[in-house]
Amino acid sequence: MAETDYTAEIAQLRSTLSNIEQVSDMEQIKADITRLEAEASAPDLWDDPEAAQKITSKLSHRQTELERVAKLEQRIDDMEVLVELAAEEDDDSAREDVAKELEALRKTMSDLEIVTLLSGEYDERDAVVTIRAGAGGVDAADFAEILMRMYLRWAEQRGWTTKVMDTAYAEEAGLKSATFEVKAPYAFGTLSVEAGTHRLVRISPFDNQGRRQTSFAAVEVIPLIESDDSVEIPEAELKVDVFRSSGPGGQSVNTTDSAVRMTHIPTGIVVSMQNEKSQIQNRAAALRVMQSRLLLVRKAEEDAKKKEMAGDVKASWGDQMRSYVLNPYQMVKDLRTNHEEGNPSSVFDGAIDGFIDAGIRWRAGARHSED
Repeated sequence: MAETDYTAEIAQLRSTLSNIEQVSDMEQIKADITRLEAEASAPDLWDDPEAAQKITSKLSHRQTELERVAKLEQRIDDMEVLVELAAEEDDDSAREDVAKELEALRKTMSDLEIVTLLSGEYDERDAVVTIRAGAGGVDAADFAEILMRMYLRWAEQRGWTTKVMDTAYAEEAGLKSATFEVKAPYAFGTLSVEAGTHRLVRISPFDNQGRRQTSFAAVEVIPLIESDDSVEIPEAELKVDVFRSSGPGGQSVNTTDSAVRMTHIPTGIVVSMQNEKSQIQNRAAALRVMQSRLLLVRKAEEDAKKKEMAGDVKASWGDQMRSYVLNPYQMVKDLRTNHEEGNPSSVFDGAIDGFIDAGIRWRAGARHSED
């Protein structure tokens, strides 16, 4: 590539970064940092550890956002100098370094563009993911467990913290359902594009005749409630049952009725928690997830009313959003974005960034067309 091409590439990178800065509202980020630094320096900060943790976490997140943009600006400046040196010295090795750095910068810029698209009301929140086996019997239960491992591996590779909150094991293999928390900035906004019905086509390992089977699993993603969201639930609307926690095969993992099943009577929403050590902890965790689900229900109702008033009641998500085909060919394909991968094993091992990035861009485009 000629030096003039590098100059054009650098100009394009600067233009993209400028757009990112405008969308991200860097002045607001700087103002947030100033305010949070003042709150974090208060002498009584740690009198309320939970509130202190939220303040310091938000401050760290905002500082990271600012540093990420500053580092990109510096890398572009450094690359410009490297291009000039390579041209002056006619150094092929330096040109190779420029090409590698250019590719790395494109990838970093693309990742940052994805973050700027996460502008929904709850996108910055932690996420609670629930996976449920659908049609397909034991294959569906096994598929639910495969999906859970896929998401946990994906989060692990990102360095994100996860916590399994509830698991209901199927009798023969796999899971009836599982719920886990993902703690990271923008976890909900990132993972929410994974919500929907997932379909698996394969030769069933549970069919002694070796027939191809189709099974389904549902993925639900909700934002984790925060204490200041004020989602009040009257006690009269809740039914709480306690039962004994259990592991695979129904074997007892403790001898006390510590697990909690909470039902919101008006909506029929059910939340189960059994992975905490005490009934009080499981009840608190169940209430928090119940509040999170009701918060999302309220938001969906508000959005539906807005669309109805606008005379536009089209559904933006189909029942089936992704197919994982292992037989007669190997392919994972998202039916909304048409993004596909030919290595299902890699996908099931957590390589789903391509699907998530395509989903976020697709959703942003859908929102833009609705406005």
